[in-house]
Amino acid sequence: MRHTPPFRPDSRLFPFTSRWYESRVGPVHYIDEGVGEPILFLHGNPTWSFLYRGIVIRLKKRFRCVALDLPGFGLSVRPPTYDYTPAEHAGIVRDFVGHLELRNLTVMGQDWGGPIGLRMAADERPRIRALVMGNTWFWPLDSIQGKAFAYVLSMAPMQSQIVSRNFFVEKILPLGVKYPLSEEVMDHYRDAMPTPASRVGAAEFPVQLTAATHWLRELERDVKDRLTDVPLLLTWGIHDLMFTRAFMERFRESFADARIQRLDAKHFIQEDAPKEIAAAIESFLAKDAKSGTAPDTPAGSEA
Repeated sequence: MRHTPPFRPDSRLFPFTSRWYESRVGPVHYIDEGVGEPILFLHGNPTWSFLYRGIVIRLKKRFRCVALDLPGFGLSVRPPTYDYTPAEHAGIVRDFVGHLELRNLTVMGQDWGGPIGLRMAADERPRIRALVMGNTWFWPLDSIQGKAFAYVLSMAPMQSQIVSRNFFVEKILPLGVKYPLSEEVMDHYRDAMPTPASRVGAAEFPVQLTAATHWLRELERDVKDRLTDVPLLLTWGIHDLMFTRAFMERFRESFADARIQRLDAKHFIQEDAPKEIAAAIESFLAKDAKSGTAPDTPAGSEA
């Protein structure tokens, strides 16, 4: 399928080679940087692989860092016959991992990248070495703030704002960081969704917070059946108003081996604390390789 990306990223901010995977719905953009054991980075709404730039640049000397743009996001295709459900996204990610033949794989997910990555990991358990989750979830959304967010942003007036005025990028993204983003960085999120038609995926994700309840219920069951023995690192922004400490604790209660790295960050932890996240991942994987289990929590982190 012929595909023209919406823009070309500035190499000063995104110094990576763009690659393309011919998925079942069209070209999916990704980066594949560095050598070593692979780490797959999965974004949520309204972001794309650009979100992970500060982490990839720090880890690519020791790890193979792979980050893709889900269909409808970043530089990837906007398929006309795609519903932008998490089930569809997880299927694309699963195909992508098989295409690259990724093994001994660490999966990092944040926001919707969490449940999408965990779905793939549960389906492809033999490929998985470890998990890194940040400000995300894997169960039917049942918090008051989560339900309120889903309800308000699923209503017709807000759906119109998301599509016509790029509300997620212009309003939600700045509210989700503790440290203001530069105009150059904001432009990379704006330019990835330049038209109303390019924002359909961003509009659908809040709808799916409740529409995907059955899918999330199945995911919760499968995570508990297949993944709770996998070493888990939680990199958690402690100032996130939606994915609060209660979400973090629910992960810890579900996994046998979990380490927590608390971050001075809000929801978009990759923008607020890339250096700290990269250091935590490197330490986590190094110690896990030596011990075969999740490492003890160092000073400054919470066990």
